[in-house]
Amino acid sequence: MKIIFDENKNKKLLKERGVNFETVIDKMAEGEIKLDFKHPNSDKYPNQRIMVIVINDYTYCVPYVQTQNEIFLKTVYPDRRFKKIIGGKKNEKNNK
Repeated sequence: MKIIFDENKNKKLLKERGVNFETVIDKMAEGEIKLDFKHPNSDKYPNQRIMVIVINDYTYCVPYVQTQNEIFLKTVYPDRRFKKIIGGKKNEKNNK
């Protein structure tokens, strides 16, 4: 299946959040998708799903739309709420 994304958005994500779609695609290829679920606001985003991956010991959500032939990655944003659900390293600074 072909994975596509907006190249301008990719550059913006790398500049502003330090992650990009290439990293997400690498994690997908490595089988590192921790969670995958339908977008909770299905009224506003009816065809969207969200995958959760870990990059540099932090959980990131990746909303996407899947068709028969391709997956379109919408964005990548950090979300610490999923760290408790999927586990991971403790925060050394706060010892959590």
